[in-house]
Amino acid sequence: MLRINSMQRNWLDDLTPVPTVLSSGFPEHMVLLDCETTGGKAIYHRIIEIGLLVIENGVLTEKWQSFIDPQVPLPPFIQRLTGIDPSMLQGAPIFADIAEVLLSKLQGRTLVAHNARFDYSFLKNEFARAGISYSAKPLCSVKFSRNLYPQFKRHGLSQIIQRFDLPIENRHRALDDAEMIYRFMQKSTALFAEDEIAATCKTILKRPSLPVLLDPKEIDRLPSSAGVYYFYDAQGALLYVGKSVHIRNRVLSHFSGDHKNPKDLQMSSKIAHIDFDQTPTDFGAQIHESNQIKALGPLYNRRLRRVKKMYQYHSALDHNGYLRISIEGVDSDNDAVDEQFGLFRSTRQASLKLQALADQYSLCHQLLGLESANNGPKPCFRSQLKKCFGACLGAESAEIYNGRLQAALDNYQIKLWPHAGPILIEERDPQQPDSVAFHLVDQWRYISKIAAVDELYDLGYQLDEQRPIAQLSENESTERGVDQHFDLDIYFILVRFLVDAEKIALNNLKIWPLTCQLRLLSSRD
Repeated sequence: MLRINSMQRNWLDDLTPVPTVLSSGFPEHMVLLDCETTGGKAIYHRIIEIGLLVIENGVLTEKWQSFIDPQVPLPPFIQRLTGIDPSMLQGAPIFADIAEVLLSKLQGRTLVAHNARFDYSFLKNEFARAGISYSAKPLCSVKFSRNLYPQFKRHGLSQIIQRFDLPIENRHRALDDAEMIYRFMQKSTALFAEDEIAATCKTILKRPSLPVLLDPKEIDRLPSSAGVYYFYDAQGALLYVGKSVHIRNRVLSHFSGDHKNPKDLQMSSKIAHIDFDQTPTDFGAQIHESNQIKALGPLYNRRLRRVKKMYQYHSALDHNGYLRISIEGVDSDNDAVDEQFGLFRSTRQASLKLQALADQYSLCHQLLGLESANNGPKPCFRSQLKKCFGACLGAESAEIYNGRLQAALDNYQIKLWPHAGPILIEERDPQQPDSVAFHLVDQWRYISKIAAVDELYDLGYQLDEQRPIAQLSENESTERGVDQHFDLDIYFILVRFLVDAEKIALNNLKIWPLTCQLRLLSSRD
């Protein structure tokens, strides 16, 4: 029997995979721009090179670069820094010659630059000298990095390149540096949810109006760090629970004025008080948010609940030797769930994933259980469209079809628990080393949060880097009041962080294997 893991997202294709489309949390129309100049003062110095990338709805549509004759001498230190020498500027246009073309690329798009004040001030002054009025509200990628990655002290482009090991041939050249901003946005797209990116961008671009019942002092006391926030109405009823790597930015994004549905507008009109819990990193924020929503049942949150029944894929050979897929239920409280694959909340969710796999790998809907074949062998509908190669009729050999099916499913297989036993996850805020939390986890089950390592002993565990041992037995866990139930939302959060080495490093997480004290003592007896 072949068991297949086809999760909603394939976490192991690559560690932090590089997306081809940027997050929709970024502005729809952007120009990522970098300028090289003769110096640092926009009033006196001149642009010598411009490089830009045009982004439309997350897709890179154009690259453009031009040298510019500054009509002033090129200082030696600028030549050493950029690698641009006077011969490269001979015959180049002056800024006025390219002003209209450049303006056509900038108009209607959000200007994005690293240390945007620098590039924007040079553009504004150069356009003014050409007799053109230019104004924009730029999105600074330094501020973006500072807000979304508060665990790092420095946010210059060189530090970001080093942070993500980004390949670059010509540092301090306009187009190359602009491309680094794009690569940084790609990495952020892979690492953060759309709402986190949107909240950060909106906060940088504008300060939204606040709900009428909310005192502005409530905003002023919000931290610029990770954690969970709570919206309450005037009577103290809990309206909403959310999380963020930057609580203040995320809260402000709720009030940006672009409410997409009446529910959002209704909630905003009721908010009178905001509270928050800080966590050392985004990891703790995601865990805490999920648990709080289930425990408190806020009025405007999507109802999260512990899923008693989940669904997975099961495969078996039919009498002709073809692998057929069925969707079967799994009891989440059964320990056997640890050996199952393809966890879904519903049969519909599992079916939609199968349909996507069928389209990608030309699989047969009949053999996948997506189309019935009641009256004996007959061609599936997809075979008439040349999207199935005839496995339903035996036109394609079982060996070839099964091999393609296995290849499709292999992309979604995952080792459910990558450790020999229970682990302790340490999360610590690099900027505030005293801000630390410890999380006890085993077999994708979140057992407990503890404030200090000493509390492990009360739960029957101790640190053991040499010989990790399996978890407490069910009776031992019950005696200590430990919740061993499987939670699907917590499972996906743990998978997101624990199988991605880059996320572990970015969130400053450390993983310690554990030993069960009781078993260790009994083995010594």
